[in-house]
Amino acid sequence: MFSYYFMLGVRSLRRNPALTALMVLTLAIGVAASVATLTILHVMSSNPIPQKSERLFVPKIDNGPLNGFNPQAEDRSDPQSTYTDAINFLKSGQGERRAVLYGVSAPLEPERKDLPVMAVKGMALTRDFFPMMEVPFLHGQPWSEADERAGADVVVLSQALAEKLFGAVDPVGKRIRLLEAQFQVVGVLKPWRPVPKFYKLIGGGGSFGVEEEIIIPFATALRHETNPEGSFSCRGRAEPGWQGFLDSECTWLQVFFETKSSAGRAELQDYLDNYAAEQRKLGRLKRKQPNRLFDVMQWLEFRKVVGNDSRLSAWLAFGFLLLCLVNTVGLLLAKFSVRASEVGIRRALGASRRDIFRQFLTETAVIGLAGGLLGLVLAFGALALIGMQSKELKVAAHMDWQMLGLTFLMSLAAAMLAGLLPTWRACQVTPAIQLKSQ
Repeated sequence: MFSYYFMLGVRSLRRNPALTALMVLTLAIGVAASVATLTILHVMSSNPIPQKSERLFVPKIDNGPLNGFNPQAEDRSDPQSTYTDAINFLKSGQGERRAVLYGVSAPLEPERKDLPVMAVKGMALTRDFFPMMEVPFLHGQPWSEADERAGADVVVLSQALAEKLFGAVDPVGKRIRLLEAQFQVVGVLKPWRPVPKFYKLIGGGGSFGVEEEIIIPFATALRHETNPEGSFSCRGRAEPGWQGFLDSECTWLQVFFETKSSAGRAELQDYLDNYAAEQRKLGRLKRKQPNRLFDVMQWLEFRKVVGNDSRLSAWLAFGFLLLCLVNTVGLLLAKFSVRASEVGIRRALGASRRDIFRQFLTETAVIGLAGGLLGLVLAFGALALIGMQSKELKVAAHMDWQMLGLTFLMSLAAAMLAGLLPTWRACQVTPAIQLKSQ
């Protein structure tokens, strides 16, 4: 019976092409606007590393001065770490792995004469970062522990930069001139772009920035006195020079801990509290603020990756969809009202109100399906236009299978919801009155 009603619904689309096209277009525009906005919100708020997000932690201790401090105000202290704290965290032995990183940029001098000197951006980090974040390699591997201890001039390249410099060959073992020194290539990454970019929410590039072009050892960056690329905050006076910067209370490093299980959080929190107490005895951390640990999703929330403006945009889009539904209800009322005589004849021939209800509701589902198909095309177009605005938006403006399925479910649900009142009105037709009027 459903197939019969479905065929009736398809045929009904041709009875009044203009009215049908207007309903389908109205529904499609509302669905496309809401789905495009919801897709971006979905990508922005997604879990970038679900297999271990509850085992990766960012520590935060407040090393700010007492001058001007208001303990009742919102905590706006820098969540990055000082060099002193970062090194102590690395040596602590806490968790399964520990990693320190910061953003860097440097001039790269290609050996190819047809390529000019280019500025490349990336990260300086410790070796544990690669297994901690499950970074995929195309060629080679991370640098060795010996290279890390020695601060050797080694580098890991992105696939895009490697192909730009050397073509589609394995460049491991080759050398590039970086930071005015010869660096040996030890690895090339596969395209790797977690969304959001949770490991580097501070320090430039944004939450949805492009992938890193170069990755060098943390100790190597320190040896070359490579300044941080992006955000850093200095409290109090610092001695001049690079060593003075390292010994200062400037916060500029990102630290991650990985525990064997989520249950390791309590032990890590105890360590952080004990560490802060020891540092206070040395005259640091005078604010005595609570020490905090963030897992990945809490970190994204703390850094407000999904802002209130994004959520507001989603609500406005759904408000627009509701407005489109109201218009669709009016159009369906007009469409079904002219078919009162047909309903009267069917009722006189023995059709029940339930049969009429099923038929007309199936017809609205056909309209919803057509609106969903058109809405999907419009949504892809809207996401393409949004992605053209910037590289960051291009990363977020893509639809996955979940959102693809949601588009059809939303269009069908919207059409069915819009068709309830017109269908109910159609079922109230009195057969006798309609037969007399004919």
